[in-house]
This record gives sequence, structure tokens and C-alpha cells, in this order.
Amino acid sequence: MPKSGSEPAPAKELVTAYLKEVKTRVDTCIFDFLPDTHEHKDVHQLYQMMLDYPRRSGKGLRPALCLLICETFGGDAERAVNTAAALELLQNWLLIHDDIEDGSELRRGEPCLHQKHGIPMAINVGDALHCKMWEMLHRNTEILGPNLAFQILSEFIQLSNQVVEGQHIELSWVHNNQWNLNEKDYWTMCIQKTAWYTCITPCRVGAIIGGANTEEVNAFIEIGKALGIAFQIQDDVLNLIGDVGRYGKEIAGDISEGKRTLVLIHLINSCTQSEAKKVIDIMARLRAEKTEAEVQEVLQLMEKYNSIQYAQQCSKKLLQEAAEHFTQNFAHIPNNRAKHLFLSLINFFVEREY
Repeated sequence: MPKSGSEPAPAKELVTAYLKEVKTRVDTCIFDFLPDTHEHKDVHQLYQMMLDYPRRSGKGLRPALCLLICETFGGDAERAVNTAAALELLQNWLLIHDDIEDGSELRRGEPCLHQKHGIPMAINVGDALHCKMWEMLHRNTEILGPNLAFQILSEFIQLSNQVVEGQHIELSWVHNNQWNLNEKDYWTMCIQKTAWYTCITPCRVGAIIGGANTEEVNAFIEIGKALGIAFQIQDDVLNLIGDVGRYGKEIAGDISEGKRTLVLIHLINSCTQSEAKKVIDIMARLRAEKTEAEVQEVLQLMEKYNSIQYAQQCSKKLLQEAAEHFTQNFAHIPNNRAKHLFLSLINFFVEREY
């Protein structure tokens, strides 16, 4: 919020304050909705486990996009809070399953759910949150009316199909030990796995609730693609050079897990043939078969060939494209607080440290 005197607060400070405000509103909605107690001790344990990831500190980017776009079109953001909360539930159940599939160790600074309770329990908790997401979306019938509620439901169905297809692409690369990938392969995977649920759908549902027309809603597909890929690239970069205390996940975990990232693709296509063979040999092995020295060797080669810097440059370029698309497509909408904050939030996607 504004500093003392007449000088306005910097954009980053405004975005941080807004994200905190949204997180509080959405968390309140989620914790009022999710059950937390049951007379049967085992069901009670399930309910407590369902609250684990939602209670961990998160950015709240997806709900923020939803509410901001709703406001941009002149809508009442309060009517979008339930949908924004459903987006956050979606994020949590996806993360539980994703952590299992990737063999991850840390999530938001704590051991992953499957590390704490085992894989079968964690899968079931993810399934339970998945069910609650649809139940929460069903509440939109009362909040938005049946027509809008069905429209939002359809958006989530499309989103769900995109995400599982994108995840399958990435899992298939690992299953098939595939390394001959190019940037186009990476873009395709990112758009389906990340962009749809991180940017495209949050913006689209916010626009729908805000009263945007079909053409305006559809404009967020291209905007969201660029923004979503930029977000994923920054996530990949932070995994390599971030601070574990702020990032909340294992640093260089993508190397340990054998992730195909833009950084890695650039490295393999830039280094010598013998270095590429060595990198692929290390990356192709299971986490337990890699030494810390080997992980560091791959990281050092990424730095040697400026692969991390290249990815950062790509992320910033995509960010600029997203901002330009937004400005051009919605020049007819009067400037307001939400529109200004959205453009500032775009910058946060690649400036963030967590």
C-alpha cells in the first residue's frame, strides 16, 4: 500500500500486498469449506491430511489472476472467490500427485505428503481434494446462477484434460528415456501441463465471471500460453539457483529427478558430444543412483554454457509478449487498479524468488 507521504509504493510491493490479501480471502473460503473433524478416527486423520498442503505457505497466483481479471472487466471479485478457491484446491491435489510421480522430497519447505505418510495415503488425499474441488465448483450454482456455474465447470473440465495430457507427455519422456528433445517439445508440454492451469483458465474464468464476451475470454489463451511458459521456465531456473528457504523445494531437484527442462535442452544442444553423452548418462539414472558430485557436474556445465541465462532471457521475452498481447487486446477497457495490478503481476512471474 502507499508509503508515508504522497509517493506511491513500488509495483512489486503492491503485488506482494495484493497476493497476501488474496491468499487470506481464499484460505478463509477453503478452510470454511473443507471438513476438519470426524467421529471416526481414520476419517478424522484423512481430513487433517487434506488440510496439510492448503495450510502450507503458497503464492496464491492462480486465485489472484482470477480475481484481478474479474475486476478488470468490471465484475465483483467477491463473486469469484469461490472459483478462485477451487483453483487453489486444484493446485494442491495436483501437487500431491505430481510430487509422487516425480519422486520429490520437499514441497513448500516441508517433506512432501508421500514422504510423511506413504504413497497410498498421499494418493488418496489427493483424490479427496480432487472431489472437494468439484463440490466447491458445484456451489457456484448458488453464487453465480446455473448458466455461469456450468460455464465455469466446463472450463475446469477442459483444464483437467489439458493438464493430464501434459503430465503424460513429461512422464513419457522419462518412461521412454527420451532425450532428443527440442524447444518446441518443451513449449508443447509446458502449455498443456502448466499454462492451462496456472494462467489460461484462471484468467478465463475470471473474465467470464467479470462479464467479458467470448472474444475477450478467448484472448487469454495466447496471453496465458506465453505467461505460463515464462512461469515454468522461472520455476526451472529457481530449482537450480534459488534459495531453498524461499523456494521451498529441493535445489537442483530437477537434475536429481531427471527433468527435461529448457535449461537442460539448451545444454545438451550446446555442449560437446562427449559432454552431452555424460550429461544424459547422469540424468537418465534414478535419483538414488546419482551422486551429489554428478548433480553438481551437470549444474556446472549449465553455467559453463550459459544455459540458465538463456532460459531467463526466453522467460523475459515471453513475459513481454504476454504484456503486449494483454495491452493490445484490452486497450478498449478503461485503465483501473486491477488492470494495472495484472501487468505488475506479470512481471512478478519472472522476478519472483519462490
